[in-house]
Amino acid sequence: MKANLIKHTQEPEKTVAVAARLCYSPVGVEDLMNKLDSEKVEKLVRFVIKSGHLSTVEHISFTFAVEGVSRALTHQLVRHRIASYNQQSQRYVKFSEHFEYITPPSIEDNKECKEKFDNLVSSIHGFYKELLDAGIEPEDARYILPNASETKIIVTMNGRELLHFFTVRCCNRAQWEIRELAIKMLKEVKKVAPVVFEKAGPNCLRGPCPEGKFKCENPPKASDFDA
Repeated sequence: MKANLIKHTQEPEKTVAVAARLCYSPVGVEDLMNKLDSEKVEKLVRFVIKSGHLSTVEHISFTFAVEGVSRALTHQLVRHRIASYNQQSQRYVKFSEHFEYITPPSIEDNKECKEKFDNLVSSIHGFYKELLDAGIEPEDARYILPNASETKIIVTMNGRELLHFFTVRCCNRAQWEIRELAIKMLKEVKKVAPVVFEKAGPNCLRGPCPEGKFKCENPPKASDFDA
């Protein structure tokens, strides 16, 4: 799995700080940009995050190139609606020669199940090629492709949506594959906006677990998400 941060707002934390300060300042943005040094930026960003003034974080965006994930994952990912997506098409891309798929660890670790899983996926791919050879359009042949099919997607989210995404998807109760993706994405954004995302992650990092009787026995630590 790859999750590379390929583009983001320049000086993201300064942008957040300026947006916050502008609400209470008589001067314009240019003056604020010149007056805010790194120390003031960090202090202001921490304040707005702690106070929940998260509209300021909507002004920064982050774009990721994600590869080596399953269609099962992207079906979950696109439920995060305040985001932009472009995904590799099964309608226009033919997978007649090269077909990759994702195997869950629980299946990977079970020799008998792994063999049956691989054989079934191979059989599906074989019939998929037969359909293409018979003149069936890829947009129809794709109907038999499994959720395990490997896919690629470009994702753009603003800072506020990312904070929400990390809250629900870095949790131990999240499905394993999207949790792995969320952790990789969090580590990427921490490299460029460490103050904005310093407390990002599941709810249990910031207070009591909200999962009640479903809470995990071994909750994650903040260090698990360090860049």
